[in-house]
Amino acid sequence: MSSVTDRLPAFPWDKLAPYKKTAAEHPGGIVDLSVGTPVDPVPELVQKALVAAADSPGYPTVWGTPELRDAITGWLGRRLGARDLTHHHVLPVVGSKELVAWLPTQLGLGPGDTVAYPRLAYPTYEVGARLARADHVSYDDPTELDPADLRLLWLNSPSNPTGQVLPKEELTRIVAWARAHGILVLSDECYLELGWEADPVSVLHPDVNGGSYDGIVAVHSLSKRSNLAGYRAAFIAGDPAVLGPLLEIRKHGGLMTSAPTQAAVVAALGDDDHVHAQRARYAARRTALRDALLSHGFRVEHSEASLYLWATRDEPCWDTVAHLAGLGILAAPGDFYGPAGARHVRIAFTATDERVAAAVSRL
Repeated sequence: MSSVTDRLPAFPWDKLAPYKKTAAEHPGGIVDLSVGTPVDPVPELVQKALVAAADSPGYPTVWGTPELRDAITGWLGRRLGARDLTHHHVLPVVGSKELVAWLPTQLGLGPGDTVAYPRLAYPTYEVGARLARADHVSYDDPTELDPADLRLLWLNSPSNPTGQVLPKEELTRIVAWARAHGILVLSDECYLELGWEADPVSVLHPDVNGGSYDGIVAVHSLSKRSNLAGYRAAFIAGDPAVLGPLLEIRKHGGLMTSAPTQAAVVAALGDDDHVHAQRARYAARRTALRDALLSHGFRVEHSEASLYLWATRDEPCWDTVAHLAGLGILAAPGDFYGPAGARHVRIAFTATDERVAAAVSRL
């Protein structure tokens, strides 16, 4: 019997190791713009909430505290315009990557079922399908797919890696098509608060879903908006008919967010000031890097939202990675996100101001 690992693709980041070594040999040190991990401090009010809840000797619940569910539903209404949400419409998860990777399995998908995701996409959508032994297909327009065996349709707006934002009309059209064919829509909206040249809209907005959450679930994370990647704090929201069974499955599996983390999330979702401050940091880094890349002969495509610049020199992506590594800058090759990215690189602007300035001067 084949092992689970036989179903998985090679871990792509291992291929970057020699380029990372080259970049690290630069006299000024490496500027790592590849992974996109937050580097700025965790907001003080979040740290204080975590510390205040540190004496938590009992088991937390998978569904989270009532305070956490209140905080999630409150934020969804205030920030996304979602209406008539109850606690049954939300479910905390242990970081969004865990959710993406294991959702097809937890939904009971398997051989003969198909999972669809964008042509350029976060690799974990495919990994989730493979772990469940389900089929997988990528798309440019999901409504052109054969709906016969399609069970799960991933949307990602704003996109990782491209930063592209789907307009409200497009989301509305896709949701209507999926509902007509009985396909569950999972909308990965983890970068929704990081729109620069567009104002991203959630599938939870009534203009998109017609006031009904049937057949739709949105995924949200605090990793980017609140610098909480190290806390593993995320949640899903939408159709109670989907979330109810998931809650039961996750109870059996012990997939619970730690109690101090739950308290920290309550604090983070209740405060918008730290989000505005972090957005301002990213906006300045984005502008500096974008201008430097354009001056260096790059073309930046999409990138109207998220924490990345999707850039090309109209050459194979690994040639671009090598060129940048020679300048001490590490970028992610576009083919990590699908063959359609073979001539692009993804450049994160999540490094410190000092490292971004170093990259700008080298470019």
